Amino acid sequence: MSDIERLLEVAIERKALQFGEFELSSGGTTNYYFDGRLLTLNSEGAYLTAKCFLPIIYQCNAEVLAGPTLGADPIVSAVSTLSYVEGKPVSALIVRKEKKSHGRGRNIEGYFYKGQRVAVVDDTCTTGGSLFHAIESVEDEGCEVVKVLSIMDRMAGGSEELERRGYEFQSLFVANDKGEIYINPTMTH
Repeated sequence: MSDIERLLEVAIERKALQFGEFELSSGGTTNYYFDGRLLTLNSEGAYLTAKCFLPIIYQCNAEVLAGPTLGADPIVSAVSTLSYVEGKPVSALIVRKEKKSHGRGRNIEGYFYKGQRVAVVDDTCTTGGSLFHAIESVEDEGCEVVKVLSIMDRMAGGSEELERRGYEFQSLFVANDKGEIYINPTMTH
């Protein structure tokens, strides 16, 4: 069994992926619910998520992985830790919902510098709102976004808008309009 196949199994085992009737934060409803934190805060889930994302991050030559708090926090941490273990470190950045009103007033936590190549990640992509916030924050600091990633693409317009705006987007899993979840075919190459 591949890492991504096992990751999908862990998502179901840990109830990160559930089926039924659920309301989305965007206001719509869906017949499945994906809670990425239940997957990425599990030790095996975090490890497998990092193993699946690292080759993509290495391929696009990203030096840093950034993501919006809270969904991306465990992802960027797991990826950064595994990258160090593998001897090809990729640093982690966490993008706040809004700038701190105290201290240095930062919007992004972690070390970075202008011109750095950054991949942006979140646990899910629905409309892309959290991803766009993180992208804008990273670009406002003078960094280049070279890839946008998510564990789950709900196929609800976010990934299409990312690509329309010129960003390379890739997800590990995809949901179709019937709520069926499958491994993104791009992950098998």
